[in-house]
Amino acid sequence: MSVVLSHCSDSADCAQKYVVKNYFYYYLFKFSSALGEEIFYITFLPFTYWNINHDVSRRLIMMWCIVMYIGQVTKDILKWPRPHSPPVVKLEVRADYGMPSTHAMAATSISFTFCIATINQNKYSLVLGLMAAFVFSTLVCLSRLYTGMHTVLDVIGGTLISAALIILTYPAWDIVDRLMLTSPFCPILSIVVPLLLCYNYPKLEDYSPTRADTTTVLGAGAGATIGFWLNNLYEAPYYPNESLHLSLHPISEMMMVVLAKFLVGIFILLVTRYFIKGLALRVLCSRYQVSLNDLKVRRRLEIEVPYKFITYSSVGFSATVLVPLVHELLGLI
Repeated sequence: MSVVLSHCSDSADCAQKYVVKNYFYYYLFKFSSALGEEIFYITFLPFTYWNINHDVSRRLIMMWCIVMYIGQVTKDILKWPRPHSPPVVKLEVRADYGMPSTHAMAATSISFTFCIATINQNKYSLVLGLMAAFVFSTLVCLSRLYTGMHTVLDVIGGTLISAALIILTYPAWDIVDRLMLTSPFCPILSIVVPLLLCYNYPKLEDYSPTRADTTTVLGAGAGATIGFWLNNLYEAPYYPNESLHLSLHPISEMMMVVLAKFLVGIFILLVTRYFIKGLALRVLCSRYQVSLNDLKVRRRLEIEVPYKFITYSSVGFSATVLVPLVHELLGLI
């Protein structure tokens, strides 16, 4: 894979220099590792809402929030360190703990939940769906070993936890989905419960990005859930479930519509994130009379949690409410 030219004098994470010997594996696993990042799911999950199926999207977001919260909290309770470097060559720098691998958890839960949720709605065999889910999750898991970020035990632990969560929650998927759409308490619970979980996140002696990552995930899920509830209440623009069936439209036309939806949607989400993040930080820093540019200040509980939650709940809400309205306006639905 690579040869280390220099390394740190201690076991702390640091930037390393290395020589790539096999570029195929290097780019394959770097790309596969990116498929497990929060930013990928924040773009992929809206894509499923805009182009595939609302029911599938809701189940994916529900499982994503559950596995990411449990995975991040488990990391900070166990406090198992990541692989030491040297001897491991680390292609990324992370300041959090290793067990379990949340990349493995997210990849396993998202891929197999997608397979289970779509198997009765699309014309493909269960075996094909399971094979695709297995390949996706395996690539992400192997990428975490290749990049030196996890041990084999971290990856296996994350995979098994996700598998157990899918098995345990599957019987309740339809019940939770119905409550998510029809319960009058849904909006308030979607805000209160995630905020309670974020404010009561396990405290660590040294700063870790896991609380911020968890707030990002739960915030995006909260905003999307409120959007689902409002769309159901007011019968907002609805994407046809069959929009991706190849037999209904010429492939070229279908791909152009899918691409247009995606680009328009991502542009709106990026603009929303930019303006809401800036506004939230300015208001909070003004409230606590601290510097906006001080990174340590932005990591304080009273600033980090609300600004992350407000920013990404706005992103989730825009993905499920604002973007469909723009798509309808542009004639993409």
